[in-house]
Amino acid sequence: MAAHVVTVNLPIPLYERLARRATNTHRTVEAELLNTVAMALDEPGELPPDLAEATSALNLLEDADLWRAARQRLAPVRATEIEELHLKRQRDGLSESEGEALAALMKEYSRIMLVRARAAAVLKHRGHDVSVLLQDDEQ
Repeated sequence: MAAHVVTVNLPIPLYERLARRATNTHRTVEAELLNTVAMALDEPGELPPDLAEATSALNLLEDADLWRAARQRLAPVRATEIEELHLKRQRDGLSESEGEALAALMKEYSRIMLVRARAAAVLKHRGHDVSVLLQDDEQ
C-alpha cells in the first residue's frame, strides 16, 4: 500500500500514553498511532450531535477508562421509571409530559448503550477479550 510520510510532534505526555498502549497491545508506537488515527476516522456517520459527542473521544481513552465506559449502566431508578412508563403506556396511555419524560429517559438509555458498544469495540480493536462484558450483562 502506498503511504504518505507525515511528521508529527507529540507532547511528551501524549507520546508516553501512546507508547504504553503500544506496549500493552504488543505493537510499535507507529502501529498504535496508525490504529488510533484509523479509529478516530471510523466514526459512524449521521449520529445526532449529542451522541456523536458522547462517542467521539472514546478511542483516545486509556484502556482502564474504556473498561469503565463499557460497563456503565443506566441507574436502576431510571430503568424502573422506563419500565413503569412503558407499562402505563400499554395500559392507559401517557400524558404529554409522561411521553416527554419517557423520550428523555430513552435518549439517556440510548446514549449509555452507544457509549458501551463503542467502548467495547475500541477495546476489542486494541486486542482485548471483551466477552467478559457479555457475562457482566447476564448477571
